[in-house]
Amino acid sequence: MTRRTLAGVTISALVVALLPGAAATAATTPLYRDARQPVEKRVTDLLGRMTLADKIGQMTQAERGAVAADPSLITQWRLGSVLSGGGSVPTPNTPQAWVAMVNEFQRAALATPLGIPMIYGVDAVHGHGNVYGATIFPHNVGLGATRDPRLVERVYRATAAEVRATGIPWDFAPCVCVSRDERWGRAYESFGEDPGLVVRMRTAVDGLQRGGVLPTVKHYAGDGDTEYGTGSGDFTIDQGVTVTSRADFERIDLAPYRDLHGVYTVMPSFSSVDWTEDGVGNPTKMHASRELITGTLKGRFGFAGFVISDWEGIHQLPDATVPAGEPRPTAKQVRDGVNAGTDMFMEPNTAARFEELLTAEVTAGRVPMSRIDDAVRRILRVKFQIGLFEHPYASTADLGQVGSAAHRALARQAVAASQVLLKNRGDVLPLRRNAKLYVAGRNADDIGNQAGGWTIDWQGRSGDAIPGTTILEGIRQVAPRATVTYSKDASAPIGKDDVGVVVVGETPYAEGFGDVGGPVCSWCTEPQHEPKSLSLQPGDRAVIDRVCAAAAECVVLIVSGRPQLITDQLPEIDALVASWLPGSEGAGVADVLFGRRAFTGKLPVTWPRSADQVPINIGDKTYKPLYPYGYGLRTRH
Repeated sequence: MTRRTLAGVTISALVVALLPGAAATAATTPLYRDARQPVEKRVTDLLGRMTLADKIGQMTQAERGAVAADPSLITQWRLGSVLSGGGSVPTPNTPQAWVAMVNEFQRAALATPLGIPMIYGVDAVHGHGNVYGATIFPHNVGLGATRDPRLVERVYRATAAEVRATGIPWDFAPCVCVSRDERWGRAYESFGEDPGLVVRMRTAVDGLQRGGVLPTVKHYAGDGDTEYGTGSGDFTIDQGVTVTSRADFERIDLAPYRDLHGVYTVMPSFSSVDWTEDGVGNPTKMHASRELITGTLKGRFGFAGFVISDWEGIHQLPDATVPAGEPRPTAKQVRDGVNAGTDMFMEPNTAARFEELLTAEVTAGRVPMSRIDDAVRRILRVKFQIGLFEHPYASTADLGQVGSAAHRALARQAVAASQVLLKNRGDVLPLRRNAKLYVAGRNADDIGNQAGGWTIDWQGRSGDAIPGTTILEGIRQVAPRATVTYSKDASAPIGKDDVGVVVVGETPYAEGFGDVGGPVCSWCTEPQHEPKSLSLQPGDRAVIDRVCAAAAECVVLIVSGRPQLITDQLPEIDALVASWLPGSEGAGVADVLFGRRAFTGKLPVTWPRSADQVPINIGDKTYKPLYPYGYGLRTRH
């Protein structure tokens, strides 16, 4: 075995042994199969052997659901990649089944004439969220509150270990968006509102790489800076328009992309950009922006990896040449997307159509072969660099990494470090471990709510969705001598000496349906899919009023992906904690409540005083929030 180090990732590659007769074998072995050769020589050799069908296949990624029933489609379409969307899992949803599925797909890829391995990708944005039993870490907004780049690196390295254990070498993470408006349903995927903080937390990239998984830096660029009311479809902000000057776009939105050393894949945003210097009202979709993808990302920033589109990203590109009901993608959308500089296209259920259209565009000369060769060269280079040709199949040797005790302990540490203490009148916190507690609120004993979106399902799932520890269970675990009364709706009697612990906040959501003022999830019937708001739901407000009016002291924890308006109820609250979306290890919340760990978290976003202040960000000319960016009280430990 030889070992190569590439961009901080240690990669093992098999070397052909010099045994008797090896010279004759080497003479007949294609150069691209020889692991002793430099990567660029191998890429050039393989590229020269490929047909147009081979090349376009490498540029195409399909969803597992489109090929699971008939993996021979991978061979037929010569797919370069397969992915799992949020909630798209094998049956049963076990680590072993994931490995078996990935290997089955790989066998189909290797059955193509040139035997080019496919690369499998998944959204593991806060742990390996699709896999039942995986460790679910705090979402990025909570990690941003820790202000600890080293901890973030360890969290993402542990995530990589679990992803890799299930046979997957590629993660569509981290999101390095700079979230500038809490009404956005993806705000919790951001480390914070300040580009400087986001850049510091890009150690997530290092963590994935050191864990042997390809990171994808996303969403390039400006998805967290879109203007309210410009969202795609019925959404109010998601996939909207970033209305900005070139100077502000450079300062805020491009800041996390300036140094891409060691980054192999980047994903463009669904959003558009509208330069104010050019006159507001002429937005360009990021997936169609040759200026920003080819000119800035690949040119000025020197990005040498490949660009992967977002889910059906080119389907949103404008095309006035066909009726609105025409199937997508259209020929123009394919042409514009490829010529803008995207290299691989996430076409979950339309892979064959994409390949057919792109073939016709190349044949007609509307997409130059030089652009195709550039895209395929970038894709193949990455596959060679990570050793995929030498080690195409996944092993079951590391299945024990998934949900391991060490990873859950790390997650618990991250949860504790993410808690932000906003108010602590009379030093109510930390609580005595033999206290008489009255615990209430719908998020006290709901692990699905505390995990949030991108957990088992794309939009998340309330209730007993994953293994782990709820906040209530964590309280009982950390303080076994405490007397605990639990009443979800606070209907049980409250003693005048009780210390109330009220855990309220949001129910799960993800992109689009999480937008404040956006539509209720039309295909969902679960109670969790309530209209999303920056205000607490009436039931949450009622529980706070009931407990805080009757209990001797009242502690309120807000479990949410973004700030919730609490200004009018603040006088009745003794202690207020931003708990974010902690994931599977609720005991980490209890650790700081009872002083096993100190409160050290600081707000990664500004906490507004009222809805009409939003958007509000550090550096605004008028800045009078309830709690400023960077605020956070400390307690003794």
